[in-house]
Amino acid sequence: MSTEDRARVANIFDVARLAGVSHQTVSRVLNDLPNVRPATRVRVEDAIKQLRYRPSTAARSLVTRRSRTIGLITTGNPDYGPSSILLGFTEAARNARYLVSISSMLETDVASMRAAVELLLSQNVEAIVLIAAHRGALEAIQGIDLGVPLIAVESSGRVGFHSVSIDQFRGAYDATSHLIALGHTRIAHVAGPDDSMDATERVRGWQAALSEHGLVAREPLLGDWSPASGFARGLELPPEFTAVFSANDQMALGLMHALQTRGIRVPHDVSVVGFDDIPEAEHFTPPLTTIRQDFAELGRTVMSTLLEVILDTSVAEAAHPVPTLVERESTARPLAAD
Repeated sequence: MSTEDRARVANIFDVARLAGVSHQTVSRVLNDLPNVRPATRVRVEDAIKQLRYRPSTAARSLVTRRSRTIGLITTGNPDYGPSSILLGFTEAARNARYLVSISSMLETDVASMRAAVELLLSQNVEAIVLIAAHRGALEAIQGIDLGVPLIAVESSGRVGFHSVSIDQFRGAYDATSHLIALGHTRIAHVAGPDDSMDATERVRGWQAALSEHGLVAREPLLGDWSPASGFARGLELPPEFTAVFSANDQMALGLMHALQTRGIRVPHDVSVVGFDDIPEAEHFTPPLTTIRQDFAELGRTVMSTLLEVILDTSVAEAAHPVPTLVERESTARPLAAD
């Protein structure tokens, strides 16, 4: 290819010429249409990469009558969990050759939600994904006539939505069961906000594990996901508890700091388990035992569910990938058990 050819933006005819096919064949490859031989598809894709060709989204939608654009609404503060879900989903969408138009909102009242939905619908999105940090987000969108499919990333399993989420109940159950297996019988819980569906499911998992072993679940210590709230709850932790399950890693960090200021050693005096496995968790002092959520897998699950809905294929029951326990140095047997 000449220097002059490289200097201008490539078009579909350049791709066709380099691949040795017609421009109609290139169009079929771009739009994932059938009746293209595998070897031909590979040649076209290689030519697209070599020329750095970027097809027009508008032109493609005229051919397929599909915009290949998904609307994504995020609600609440940019906490680790929702932000990681956003990244996981946008990566999965990109791999599926979809564009994502994002609308982020702190307030989840009906008027704000309606404005976000109308903005996305004006971009001809094929579906909307809602990352619902709080119950209010579901309630705000439930009364709006969308006209396109809705996928909700939420853990309550509310009827009327295609819901996808990581199994928050199971993660909390496994975290608490780990502490029980070590010999702890007095296990406190630093919970997330009351209006968080994930926080509610984690409370339920903690309670279920304790109940299964005949142990008492005291009233949870309420936090707001921040290290500061974990610190405050750590200053208040009654002396009878030998272990704490924190509903996220940031509150666990604040909790461990508070215990240190009180002269309470982790894990010698009190064991601590977090939730999320943020990148910093393995560098806490001591490194934090926690529940790891696979947000990349969740993103792929949301995207596959969305495609089933868009393509009107049979949609499986709500998907709930199971998180995993990561054992580090913040948990140990209670002193009385040694």
